[in-house]
Amino acid sequence: MSRTRIIVASHAPYWMPSDELYLPVHAGAAGKETLPGFQRDDEGENISDRNARYSELTALYWAWKNLDAEYIGLAHYRRHFRGAGERGTLTSAEAERLLARAPVILPRKRNYYIETVESHYAHTADGEHIDILREVVAELAPEYAEALERRLAMRTTHICNMFVMRRDILDAYCAWLFPILDKVDARIDYASLPPYHARAVGRVAEYLLDVWVDTNGIAYVERSMRILGSRHLVGRVRAFLAAKFLGRKYDGNF
Repeated sequence: MSRTRIIVASHAPYWMPSDELYLPVHAGAAGKETLPGFQRDDEGENISDRNARYSELTALYWAWKNLDAEYIGLAHYRRHFRGAGERGTLTSAEAERLLARAPVILPRKRNYYIETVESHYAHTADGEHIDILREVVAELAPEYAEALERRLAMRTTHICNMFVMRRDILDAYCAWLFPILDKVDARIDYASLPPYHARAVGRVAEYLLDVWVDTNGIAYVERSMRILGSRHLVGRVRAFLAAKFLGRKYDGNF
């Protein structure tokens, strides 16, 4: 058993850190050619065919069911935990030191400043998805409903479904998370949603991480995020303001 592995979800070839900490995973591999050097997420027990809706969470599901490690994490091909490694990514030694302080590593919280977590989702996507999430949590996990409302009313949250968790904590989180997401998925009307907004399950899942961590009193440390590749800050700000004040939904990642 490896001590710590961070899976790096990607849908296409991309640079990956060489540190043995990282395992590149082809998210949404079902029906597609193998990416050289990548673990497919459609092997073993998996939900790879849901990738268009679950996004990076199909890779997480694969790791939960098939990866043998004491600590398991999730990062993205362009989004990593920051560290002293290649291109500013977290190293194995740094991960070990952080995990000696707490059993969970999370990225630093995103601050929306001028709106709440819920209003940000409603302005950039379809707010009905949040209502569906509320309904499902009330049905399947009512003891978390109050924490969900608190989180939605806040202006900060941990985003991107990124974390590193001790195995027993990961098992408990995923066993709680995926039944909720499956029911949310069944209730969303995808007929009129463009591809970016069809990834709704992956997006609403971001808000459940803090709900679960807070309710269960899970200790964690934070690490800032390292973004690889070009990020057009001006474009992101314009899109954010257009969504907030002009009702223009996001049409892609930034």
